[in-house]
Amino acid sequence: MPTPNDIRVDSWESLNAELFQDSWQAALGRWRSPYTYRGLADVEYDLKTSLIRLGGNYHRLEAVLLRNFRKYAHRDASPGDSLWNWLALAQHHGLPTRLLDWSYSPFVALHFATIELEKYDCDGLIWCVDYIKVIQWLPPVLRELLQQEVALAFNVDMLSRVASSFQELDSLSSDPFVVFFEPPSLDDRIINQAALFSMMSSPTTVFEDWLTDKPELYRRIIIPAGLKWEVRDKLDQVMVNERTLFPGLDGLGSYLKRYYSPRQP
Repeated sequence: MPTPNDIRVDSWESLNAELFQDSWQAALGRWRSPYTYRGLADVEYDLKTSLIRLGGNYHRLEAVLLRNFRKYAHRDASPGDSLWNWLALAQHHGLPTRLLDWSYSPFVALHFATIELEKYDCDGLIWCVDYIKVIQWLPPVLRELLQQEVALAFNVDMLSRVASSFQELDSLSSDPFVVFFEPPSLDDRIINQAALFSMMSSPTTVFEDWLTDKPELYRRIIIPAGLKWEVRDKLDQVMVNERTLFPGLDGLGSYLKRYYSPRQP
């Protein structure tokens, strides 16, 4: 669904200008973007989590799914035994969760917006969310923790200090809120993708709906279908592709299959 914050670009140059907008930080004298990015191959895609897409009484199955994942996973699978470590691991391996994948890298987001060749007749989309401004919407205990740690996003250890369960997290505020946290470095894939997760305090709240009355927190960049081939080819040239973002033979095979596919009209 279109929003007032939609920006439609018409070239590689205007796309880059929009991706890096607001990056200049005068106090630091450096270019540091306040945004985290999520790329979607179709502008009609929404920000529903894989848990919501499960359907049915999904909110009642969340704990069941994670409990069984922990039961059957290898005992050394998680780098720690906290809920948030297991949740990050489960998301990484395809279990339906309340998490959404984001990246600090706009080019990684562009990769995911242009990876589906069968969607090249559709406009793509990059969500840009100001994860620094999001902090003001956090419950006080979470804001204070970030301030104490001189951090702008959480890690699993920080989250464990304020909440050990979904119920404890939700109880921090009567209103839904979103937490951005960095997953543990489970493998090269997470590291190379500059990964970041968003997590709503309520499993039934859609991030997109939560953002509706907060236009200062986000922008959406629309990539016309006709621009996708140029974006894709230039990303390949700067080595942002399956081979680098999904290290291993599976990523290599996917990259070669796509790279050598003929261009469709």
